Amino acid sequence: MGSAEHGLQVGDTGMASIGALAFGPDDVLFAADSRRARVVALDVADTATTAAAGPVDLTDLDGALAAYLGCDVADVALRDLAVHPRTGSVYLSVMRGSGTAGRPVLVRVDRADGSLSDVPLDSVAHAAADLTDAPAEDDPRQDTWLGEGEAREYNGRVLRITRVPARLSAITDLAYVDGAVLVAGMSDEEFASTLRRIPFPFDGRQAASGLEIFHVSHGMWETASPIRTFVPYEGGASILASYTCTPLVHFPMADLAAGGRATGRTVAELGWGNQPLDMVAVSQDGAEHLLVSHTAYPLMKIACADIDRQEPLTEPKEPTGVPRTLEDVVGVSLMALLDDEHVLVVQADDAGVRSLRSLKTASL
Repeated sequence: MGSAEHGLQVGDTGMASIGALAFGPDDVLFAADSRRARVVALDVADTATTAAAGPVDLTDLDGALAAYLGCDVADVALRDLAVHPRTGSVYLSVMRGSGTAGRPVLVRVDRADGSLSDVPLDSVAHAAADLTDAPAEDDPRQDTWLGEGEAREYNGRVLRITRVPARLSAITDLAYVDGAVLVAGMSDEEFASTLRRIPFPFDGRQAASGLEIFHVSHGMWETASPIRTFVPYEGGASILASYTCTPLVHFPMADLAAGGRATGRTVAELGWGNQPLDMVAVSQDGAEHLLVSHTAYPLMKIACADIDRQEPLTEPKEPTGVPRTLEDVVGVSLMALLDDEHVLVVQADDAGVRSLRSLKTASL
């Protein structure tokens, strides 16, 4: 199916920002533009005819991006990565510059030789879906991130905290499942934490559900803090979502399909003073596992079978839900499945230099 059948037309996307990425059908890549509160479907027109094989490794990723974009490393902000399911090429969403001067760039990493190129956002087949419930630009509410920003001490620990306008968290993560784009983030509703379902091709329809979760470390039910990262689960019949400070929550899609309000099943508390960064599901020896990267911990692995049998957590006490193991892998932020044998990660070394690395799933 070509671009026209998906409703995509060549032109300038007008994107003001770029963040979360997810591949859909054919060569369509969905990209979040929180500044304009829209999801953009892009035809990346990947010219590779066969899928590349083998691991991907690119040392000093930020340095390579800065050299390609012609800017300082300090002006490179990597937001997300996605692997093309047909070709294996790696796509990176990058902001060049900061604040209102920042410009979105979609960079392609060739899996065969590691070379960089970009998808021209001012001349590409695309379509956009504007969120109907996004926070207004002058919405006084704020969202709080951990892991970067001002350093402050809480209960003997130093946390880095960033506060941003609610508008910039209109889209915190997205995925494509069964003909629809799932979009997590903040809305203009009283239940600010929201998951939307936007059918693709875009036709103006969208349904949204306000989300309620029990936050174990806070000891209360919450509806304001948005999902930070999520993955489709049970073949798309549900999602697993993670939040700041750090509940892991299961939502059946049946509860989300019709809009309204949905209450999730909190299955774990992954650690106070911690921010989830990314999640992927992997298969090992015939069993499914969830990998979670964080700001405060090494890479974490959780057996999906334990998630399935976990009763909902509704009290602020030990134990904190499903068992989990900490792998001997530190510095991981973004992740994506590269193939059946590897997980592609962005990993920082002891000096803070980030690289693309391929981790063997069998060794995790």
